[in-house]
Amino acid sequence: MNGIRSILFSICVGLYRWRRVVGAVLIAALVTALVVPTPAYAQLGLLGSIQNILNIINGAIQSSLNLLGAVSQSLQALYQQIVWPVQLIDQARNAITDLINQFRGTTQSIYTVAISSATLPAAITLESIIWNRQTNDFPNLTQSYYRAFGALPTPDEADPLSRNMIDIDDTLALNTLKTLKATDQAGELILQSGNRIEDEARVAAPGSAPFLTAAATAANIQSQAMMQRMLAAMLRQEAARIAHENAVRKRHGILTAKIRQGISDILRRP
Repeated sequence: MNGIRSILFSICVGLYRWRRVVGAVLIAALVTALVVPTPAYAQLGLLGSIQNILNIINGAIQSSLNLLGAVSQSLQALYQQIVWPVQLIDQARNAITDLINQFRGTTQSIYTVAISSATLPAAITLESIIWNRQTNDFPNLTQSYYRAFGALPTPDEADPLSRNMIDIDDTLALNTLKTLKATDQAGELILQSGNRIEDEARVAAPGSAPFLTAAATAANIQSQAMMQRMLAAMLRQEAARIAHENAVRKRHGILTAKIRQGISDILRRP
């Protein structure tokens, strides 16, 4: 057994040394081929392949790249001169800037001009609440309204028909004032949106005009909706005024009938 093991060990060591020798020979051959290539097979060697690749890159591919560069420059010139002319775009931006500088301050001052005219404490408070463009103070609006215009009379102070007319008139007036405050708040937001659209138009990139147009159209639709709400409030107020006038006529008729009945009763007395 020991002899067999010795033989196997010798064979393994020999194979290991043989592999090292074969590897060293192959490496030496490769280095020699790289350093000193033979003239007859230079085109088929590694350096020849690399040179062929460089020739292809500097030849057909370089021509294609130059053609692509020329096409790209032509397209860029087309966009800058015809599709989106840079000079005209700059002129439009400058015109927008001039319009903003000319009109924004004026329109803002008109919108925020002080128009308060009340002089008495109750009226001053009501007027300030009406014009504050807020919608979270409706209870304060109601209280200030009744302090300025008076509360609903008691049944001992007015007949039922008069109390009904006073109550409905106060209700519609408060509803219209609340709608006015909500519309003022929405108008403030729409003005802010308009200013933002103008600011974006000054620095907008070519091709973004449809997006700005869509934003302006949305703001315009919101403004139109607020105007429709105000028109509806005016129509309700006008309908209430007509109803109030008719109620006054009815009340006069009732009072006239009572007077006639009273006169008739007096004349019938012995």
